[in-house]
Amino acid sequence: MAEPKENVLMEKIVSLCKRRGFVFQSSEIYGGINGFWDYGPLGAELKRNVKELWWTSMTRMRDDVVGLEATIIMAPQIWKASGHVDTFSDPMCDCLYSNKRFRADQIEPQSGTAYYYAGARDAAAGRQVDDVFAVLLPPGKPVQSARNLATQFYNKRGVTAVELLGERAEAVENSTRFNPDNGSLLTEPRPFNLMLQTYVGPIQSSENVAYLRPETAQAIFAQFKNVHETSRQKVPFGIGQVGKAFRNEVTPRNFTFRSREFEQMELEFFIKPDEAVEAIHGAVAVPTVPGHPGEPQPNWGWQMWHRYWVEERVRFYESIGLSRETLGFHIQTTEELAHYARATTDILFKFPFSKRDAAGNVVGDELEGIAARSDFDLSQHERFSGKSMGVFDEDLRTGWGKLEDAKKASLSKRYYDARLNYLMRVGVDAAKAQVDAKEDAEGLAKGQYIPHVIEPSAGVDRLILALIANAFTEITDPDDKGKSETRVMMRFHPRVAPIKVAILPLLKNKPELVSKARSIFEALRPLMNAYFDEAGSIGRRYARQDEAGTPFCVTVDFDTLGEKPELLNTVTLRHRDDGRQERLAIDQLIPWLMERVRCV
Repeated sequence: MAEPKENVLMEKIVSLCKRRGFVFQSSEIYGGINGFWDYGPLGAELKRNVKELWWTSMTRMRDDVVGLEATIIMAPQIWKASGHVDTFSDPMCDCLYSNKRFRADQIEPQSGTAYYYAGARDAAAGRQVDDVFAVLLPPGKPVQSARNLATQFYNKRGVTAVELLGERAEAVENSTRFNPDNGSLLTEPRPFNLMLQTYVGPIQSSENVAYLRPETAQAIFAQFKNVHETSRQKVPFGIGQVGKAFRNEVTPRNFTFRSREFEQMELEFFIKPDEAVEAIHGAVAVPTVPGHPGEPQPNWGWQMWHRYWVEERVRFYESIGLSRETLGFHIQTTEELAHYARATTDILFKFPFSKRDAAGNVVGDELEGIAARSDFDLSQHERFSGKSMGVFDEDLRTGWGKLEDAKKASLSKRYYDARLNYLMRVGVDAAKAQVDAKEDAEGLAKGQYIPHVIEPSAGVDRLILALIANAFTEITDPDDKGKSETRVMMRFHPRVAPIKVAILPLLKNKPELVSKARSIFEALRPLMNAYFDEAGSIGRRYARQDEAGTPFCVTVDFDTLGEKPELLNTVTLRHRDDGRQERLAIDQLIPWLMERVRCV
């Protein structure tokens, strides 16, 4: 029914990923498995570089963030507390004709004429089926097309000589109830839990059910007290984690963008509630101008912290080659926000498959979400585990004692209302909720509160795909015979490039050139991913490295050996993006490269 949607650029990118060893289909020799991808030699290096850069910038270069590496399988009660067991689902529907499965919220609206059938019968065989079926036809398509599909539908249900019953036509506008591929009616949407289930222990029973984690965040919340106490951190501080997560997506799509196995880079940054900040500092700082708010200040409230982390994450993307022009931003509306979130800003990348808005501008798809999650997560784990998730803040206790009674009452009332709202929303009995909220509000005077959290959550695989799409460049040059030849150059930022530098002896049949080049290569390889290549003409070797995204090539030639005395022990350094070449002394090569490719 729907015309095939071709995306030539994405097809070229996918082809390059296979040909050059960035990404392979998992289990390809057995026909592959949908939603799972393997990273080849170049892809593995690219992915390691990205994760290392994130880890270095988010933990090692900050005094207020520490790291965690938690297990993939955790106590199932964690997912009950987080809401994943009960609510982590997508609306799913099936095609009545082909049984193909769709996410109901991702079906594009269609218009046309729907032909409905009450059933079918085979009079000679005395058989009748009363299953309702319908086919949506676009304007101009003959009704016989609907009858043919309906006949095949009833054939599958055991009716051989089909006589269609009760045909009626109905005009349809912007409907999502039909398969975009063939027009068949879809089943009613039903919830489909996205968690992948397994069993712990030798017996497969309901008591031994466990889940592959659908996100890395909950482990951070569950280990909050241990990390807080052992790391000697004070709020505000963060806990970062990089790790695998799994979601049984209804329809994996867009190459590696939506997969069933993926990696996340998540930070949970714990902050004081605004009531505590105001009690200590007299007022809560809020954003007054757009842009980065500067270095963190003690009087920041959640809005400042949220703005800060949005801008910090944009700076990270810019530092690895994704300019603001390639990014988009989506501030979630009240209807889109999770019930516990105060605000969420999605950082988008303009992928080749991204949709356009009404004005024709590419909107982008989500790379990372930065959410202000209030104190919901720690509160949930406190309720379900029975273990305190609160902290003691000496500054709060001291500051509270200096407040006037009216101010104390005002802050207590605000905190009480917020805690009561949370408790009522999660189903706590009204009388108990009031008692618990009162106890929480009284805790402020004692310097006690449950931290709130700002969560920057990024997908590694989506970022890798964004970097590949952003780097992909086609260049048309004349070949040796003067004919136009199109080749690919991957313009990776040097910090993420899989291969940082290639070492190339000018000629492979000159042992002195090869030996010198090999010695340079051996000096570089402990410090960065270097590549030694002596096969083929120098031009072809440059082209191979351009396609791999290598930012720098070092050529060892006869001048390196002193053919021109003034160039002894120098090499030709070629820049990938513009082909520019310069001479550089060998003893300057390592510091020159390290300045450009290191993580910080």
